[in-house]
Amino acid sequence: MSRLWNVAVAGATGAVGNQMIQCLEERNFPIKNLKLLASARSVGKTLNFKGTPYAVEEMTEQSFAGVDIALFSAGASTSLKFAPAAVQAGAVVVDNSSAYRMEPHIPLVVPEVNPHQIVSTPGIIANPNCSTIQMVVALKPIHDRARITRIVVSTYQAVSGTGQKAVMELQGQIKDLLAGKEPEIKVYPYQIAYNCLPHIDVFLDNDYTKEEMKMVHETRKILEDDSIRVAATTVRVPVYYGHSEAVHVETESKITAREVRDLLREAPGVVVVDDVAAKQYPMPLMAAGKDEVFVGRIREDISTDKGIVLWVVADNIRKGAATNAVQIAEKVIELKS
Repeated sequence: MSRLWNVAVAGATGAVGNQMIQCLEERNFPIKNLKLLASARSVGKTLNFKGTPYAVEEMTEQSFAGVDIALFSAGASTSLKFAPAAVQAGAVVVDNSSAYRMEPHIPLVVPEVNPHQIVSTPGIIANPNCSTIQMVVALKPIHDRARITRIVVSTYQAVSGTGQKAVMELQGQIKDLLAGKEPEIKVYPYQIAYNCLPHIDVFLDNDYTKEEMKMVHETRKILEDDSIRVAATTVRVPVYYGHSEAVHVETESKITAREVRDLLREAPGVVVVDDVAAKQYPMPLMAAGKDEVFVGRIREDISTDKGIVLWVVADNIRKGAATNAVQIAEKVIELKS
């Protein structure tokens, strides 16, 4: 009989935490006991797993006794406080926050790209940023074949990446504007309905945002190549679910668009949707609720001799967060079984 595992979800009542629970159920993760953890204000709530209601417990440093795997999606400060306690209790932590991503000794993992990094885990495995995850899934086969030397990426990121309050704000602003009312602005610095904001996270001293620099540093770490030059522009758009990216890459050796299509059709976790004659290309509506990374508009960059352009779309809450974390946990149990 296969081993069953004691699993905790930290931040269970949030959007990503809820999706983690759903992914564990959908993927039939071999769970013996499930513990749902959140802040004190969530105590008393119940969440369903496989038709059974589970009471949400307050997360404390004692919450992880007997836990084998802890999936964290409760913010960086919470992870910094409680993840070490979980490891001390014997759990492997898969952390969805930014707390540990760039720590040199902590693996930053996308299972389709660098699962071998899990072997060296000290107890915490970091889940990358949503926009980075989908991009490296698409770029890994190209990098292996032709070695990517430069990436220029522009993202078009859904409001769900900010959280449920942002989703509700977009809904409310659309209703207000259609009713001729002044829209309420709380979550973002400007109206997001019918607008695009070239501003995700805080601006840094180099005039890039923190989100943009996450893509720079995380991409190099995951692809294990610090020589790759990366420039990103991240934009919030009035879409509920699904991040889109226009990705321009330059390679060391020439690779054709046809070769890239063939590579990506065989790549794990990738669905190629690329038939411009039939107007077939990836869109957020296509990716919402799915776990794959969708790639299309594959073409050679006419501005350089060794360049490829791609359009990459994925569900930011699923593959960009919850599903990737559960996939990491699946790799962990493969190694331990």
